[in-house]
Amino acid sequence: MSTAFSLTPLFRHSVGFDRFNDLFESAMRNEAGSSYPPYNVEKYADDQYRIVVAAAGFQDEDLELQVERGVLTVTGGKRDSSAESVTYLYQGIAQRAFKLSFRLADHIEVRSANLVNGLLNIDLVRLVPEEAKAKRIPIGASQPALQH
Repeated sequence: MSTAFSLTPLFRHSVGFDRFNDLFESAMRNEAGSSYPPYNVEKYADDQYRIVVAAAGFQDEDLELQVERGVLTVTGGKRDSSAESVTYLYQGIAQRAFKLSFRLADHIEVRSANLVNGLLNIDLVRLVPEEAKAKRIPIGASQPALQH
């Protein structure tokens, strides 16, 4: 018996058009294996999204973002701690290496990324080309139907 659930009923009105729900499904698959680091997937408008990754203890140079073949990969590397002469009595802030992957839907592009107060904000935008946008087709009532 599977404990996974489908998000398909939530996306019935977007049959074959909007595949952004794949991002949520892959996020759930990632979380089943590992929950580090925690992250949110947020929607601000029809075409604006944000992924927020809790990257406490990481600096800009410790993080890397890469998009290849529609997959956004966020990698956090462990800093060289040999330069620091710190002995931890208790270390509750995890700074272990991680790798998160998000499958992006068609026409989703990474607009920007910044690290603020320990949160990595990755802004995404859907840029649909003019030829892929929906077009209104007029119905010509004044023309007779074609005869075969």
